[in-house]
Amino acid sequence: MPLRTALLLCATLLAAAAARAAETPPQPATPVIAAVVRTLPFTDPVEALGTLKARESVVVTANVTETVSAIHFDDGQRVKKGDILVEMTGAEEHALIEEGRARVAEAQRQYERVKSLAGQRSAAESLLDERRRDLETARAALAAIESRLADRLIKAPFDGVLGLRNISVGALVEPANQITTLDDLSTMKLDFSVPSVFLADLKPGLAVTARAPEYGDQRFRGEVSGVDSRIDPVTRSIQVRALIPNPDGRLRPGLLMQVELERNPRQALVIPESALLALGQDQFVMRVGADDRAERVQVRIGARRPGEVEITDGLRAGDRVITHGSDKVRAGQALDLVLDDGTRPLKDLLGAREAVKP
Repeated sequence: MPLRTALLLCATLLAAAAARAAETPPQPATPVIAAVVRTLPFTDPVEALGTLKARESVVVTANVTETVSAIHFDDGQRVKKGDILVEMTGAEEHALIEEGRARVAEAQRQYERVKSLAGQRSAAESLLDERRRDLETARAALAAIESRLADRLIKAPFDGVLGLRNISVGALVEPANQITTLDDLSTMKLDFSVPSVFLADLKPGLAVTARAPEYGDQRFRGEVSGVDSRIDPVTRSIQVRALIPNPDGRLRPGLLMQVELERNPRQALVIPESALLALGQDQFVMRVGADDRAERVQVRIGARRPGEVEITDGLRAGDRVITHGSDKVRAGQALDLVLDDGTRPLKDLLGAREAVKP
């Protein structure tokens, strides 16, 4: 075939192919769901087991051996500081107080009389000193008797909730006998052990989240109040104490709790975990470009938490990444977006996706 004829044939074929391409309809945009890369608070959780203690806790006992004359509390009663819980027999002390008050009054009168005479130079100063000493002695003796009587009144040392009553009226109580318990349950102390490798991150103010099987999925939040000064040489762990508010009194001393310590708090770039595409050891995402076309971007990830992952490199706040439908998308492909703002469940987003399909 002559060269001229061959060139004309090629030109004709190229023109026909171009005409067919012009007649081919454009590829429709691929429907996907995307989310915005956000900056959110992020932490590295450390899990542990801890035991609850009351903020203040005492075993109520007597200071003297005596019989109980009156009981002023019931099981589980809430009391205020200074409330009288138990009265013990003190008839002898009451009589001695009356005698002591009489002695103080008499010593006061003798002192005032001699003081008046000493002012008129009719009594020696040594006699005045003697009467003053008698008055002070009488007052001291009265204070001692009042203290003995006070030992027979058992009072609440702080606000709290009483336990079960272990005595009855008429019982002979000794200092070793337990009358009841008193716990301040307004705030609970949660003690737990943490591996010493995290020592550098431990400090007061770190947030903790605790759960107990008795309360299902309910979470109780608090913060670290202190860190022990010693590391256990056997377990290489250190004791940490957190305070958890307990306004409704649901938490009780001795309760075992699962603790999550939120160490290394920071602001981090976060995307839904469903946006990640793994290829060997590398991680990628499909990013939505400015013209709503897909871009394949390699990223570096940090910590994870349920449903979310931290991005340390490859994305910026405000970028949009595909979370559902990325397996059907190729780089450069046009996208038809439904944006997930985190407020609607996935089934609603999928419903919205179906509604906008042509």
